[in-house]
Amino acid sequence: MRMTATLSRYIAKSYFRNMIFLLLILLGIIYLFDTVELIRRASKRDDVPFMLVLQMGLLKLPEVGQILFPFAILFSAMFTFWQLTRRYELIVMRSAGFSVWQFLSPVIAVAVTLAIVQVMIINPIGALLVGKFSDLENQYLNHNASEIAFFEEGLWLKQDLDEGGSYAILYAPKIDQLSWQLKNATLFKFDEQNNFLSRIDASDALLKRGFWEFNNALVHSASSTEPVSYERLTIPTSLTIGEIEDSFASPETMSFWNLPEYIKTLEATGFDATRLRVYYQHLWAQPLFFAAMVLLAATVSMRPPRQRGAFALIVLGIFIGFIVFFLSSFLQALGTSRQIPVPLAAWSPSLICFLLGLSVILTVEDG
Repeated sequence: MRMTATLSRYIAKSYFRNMIFLLLILLGIIYLFDTVELIRRASKRDDVPFMLVLQMGLLKLPEVGQILFPFAILFSAMFTFWQLTRRYELIVMRSAGFSVWQFLSPVIAVAVTLAIVQVMIINPIGALLVGKFSDLENQYLNHNASEIAFFEEGLWLKQDLDEGGSYAILYAPKIDQLSWQLKNATLFKFDEQNNFLSRIDASDALLKRGFWEFNNALVHSASSTEPVSYERLTIPTSLTIGEIEDSFASPETMSFWNLPEYIKTLEATGFDATRLRVYYQHLWAQPLFFAAMVLLAATVSMRPPRQRGAFALIVLGIFIGFIVFFLSSFLQALGTSRQIPVPLAAWSPSLICFLLGLSVILTVEDG
């Protein structure tokens, strides 16, 4: 028997309503905890207003929301199937001749649509807001004035100097990430009024603990017409290798649409973009992953209403969510460290969950 459009819409609306309600509850809880943590950090500063803290908490929500999305898909699907079973609606549908795949189809369609919306729209907006949050965090909570940018021409870095408000801009067309050696590095020094002070040209620059080391450096000063050469020259810095890598390798701050070009730019500059490649492939796998969450929910929640065990169902759902999250994080970590291929790291969690849910339903249900 073919399912009518009215019945499909009813199931889809029930699921969508439950998913939005659960997602809002989870986001509200996360926002509360994040705001409390930001208030704790802001209490150590005198120049951070309370409204700014609330704004920063909102700016961080899209990043957290994308992490919570699979859990919301899973738990809301479990609740929807349990709800339909408790009201005997699934019993009636099965008695009318509908197969399990017919009333699963509207829920899977909603989940896949939400995955596409998340990747194509929510992810770019979230990346923009997370970038704004990072700027405010560095400005008000961390007081980090360093700025780092990557282009096809190379690395550009701005940092403050401990010389009365002066700052430096460092440029390098190529970087050896293993040794953190900047090839053909150039550094420009300016005072607090943006007046040019000096320029350093070096064959290479090394980032060490607390300072940049320039080798075979030639210094052109604004107060002198003759350049001065140095075999070794050091410039103090508060930057670390970890801070620089985190500034460009954080996938959460990159839009889905900008990731391919940014990956090419990083690799052309000399950096390892494996982490971004895994994240990019993971975004492509989101529709399959969300569909897998619906199948897993169906395997544990479509039981006859006479069988008790609502608490066991909740515990089982939390356990499944934890296992899926651990499996996904573990395989992505293996992919980032190049122990397994990038496509395998990004797609295998979705495929494993999808095939597991599919096999259980084919075994238990008459289809």
